[in-house]
Amino acid sequence: MTHADQTYMGPEAIVTKRREYGYPCTANFYKEPPQIISGKMHKLYGHDGKAYVDFFTGVSVVACGHCNEAITARTIEQLQTLQHTSTIYLTQPMADLAERLANGVLPGNLKRTFFVNSGSEANEGALLVARLHTKRRHFLALDYGLHGRTFLTMNVTGIPMWRADDFLDQEVATFIPRPYDPAMDQDAAARRSLDALASVLAAKGDTFAAMIVEPIQGNGGMIVPPDWYFRELKTMLEEHGILLIADEVQTGCGRTGRMFAIEHYGIVPDILTMAKALGNGVPIGAFSTTDEIAASLDRPSASTFGGNPVSSVTALAVLDYIEQQGLVERSRRVGGRLIEGLGELQGRYKIIADVRGKGFMAGAEIRGATEEESAAWTDIILERMKEEGFIIGKNGVGRNVLAFQPAMMIPEEDIEAMLSALDKVLAGLSQFVNE
Repeated sequence: MTHADQTYMGPEAIVTKRREYGYPCTANFYKEPPQIISGKMHKLYGHDGKAYVDFFTGVSVVACGHCNEAITARTIEQLQTLQHTSTIYLTQPMADLAERLANGVLPGNLKRTFFVNSGSEANEGALLVARLHTKRRHFLALDYGLHGRTFLTMNVTGIPMWRADDFLDQEVATFIPRPYDPAMDQDAAARRSLDALASVLAAKGDTFAAMIVEPIQGNGGMIVPPDWYFRELKTMLEEHGILLIADEVQTGCGRTGRMFAIEHYGIVPDILTMAKALGNGVPIGAFSTTDEIAASLDRPSASTFGGNPVSSVTALAVLDYIEQQGLVERSRRVGGRLIEGLGELQGRYKIIADVRGKGFMAGAEIRGATEEESAAWTDIILERMKEEGFIIGKNGVGRNVLAFQPAMMIPEEDIEAMLSALDKVLAGLSQFVNE
């Protein structure tokens, strides 16, 4: 069995090759992982011909569906026309994409966009422009946020497992408690977070260039702050001349029921970053800001591959598809049913400690007697759901949150089928059925 120039290997051989030629940090889900051969819209297909409904979409990337013909046709056409020149030569797609983002996609007065290749690069660029604009060095961030794997973005990342560098600069970032604590109600946890921020600002508010936040923490466990939280936070930052960076790498492009998740909170950030879903699988990232802030990035700079014709045309096709198919509103409506259904399961199974999220960005926290048991049960559920034909992700600080981030065009009947399968799997864990 061959695919293009590849001879079929099988999952065991791939695992062996990865162990021999990859890095030890590279892992894979599942004790018995399938080899993914192909994908079409909301489904993936394994080496054995089995179909899987994809509820993780490559960690929130393929938001418009695998190999979506409306998008890939335009990508292929551009691949056959012009692939790359770099930003030092004139090509139209990048300029068109920047204009499109500024006119009706980005919130408020965010107008100017710098294109890169990934979310880490987008956040790195946002932090840089914040430093240049404010002439300050330090940053604020929330506990358990994830912002990238470059040196600066790792410094502002608050999840211990993703702070891989032993020589991070401990002076660069000050972390504030996130607006969530399982032992507190939502408003109390959010108020504690802002009280901690107020104390830090009173002590050294004039030293910070920006605060970087995920409007909804993804890898941190699908943490959704109260509606008022970011409005108060933004006001506090403005009083000290501190910029707000909204990291929309995972939450952007309609996934949460708004084009960008920060819009749920009624504010416009000073800088907004995006990646992942913008390319629907083709690498692209960007950071956008105002005329005034962008003017501070006036030193020679470029991104060799950033904004190349292929990624730019693909992103334009993605934005067209989202608009034409009404996917932002669909995420709100159908994603709402997904969260509602997970809540119903929470009422039947005590192993589900909490359900959180907005739109097609939902999480169900699995809780056993210990952290280790919680993570182990999560893996068992993932394995059994895979056997039922559903690919589900996991995240959370303890890796114990089931993550549901399907393609935004997923049929409603597949939402119901997944909820039914999860009901079946949880019922099989009889010790966790509510009496």
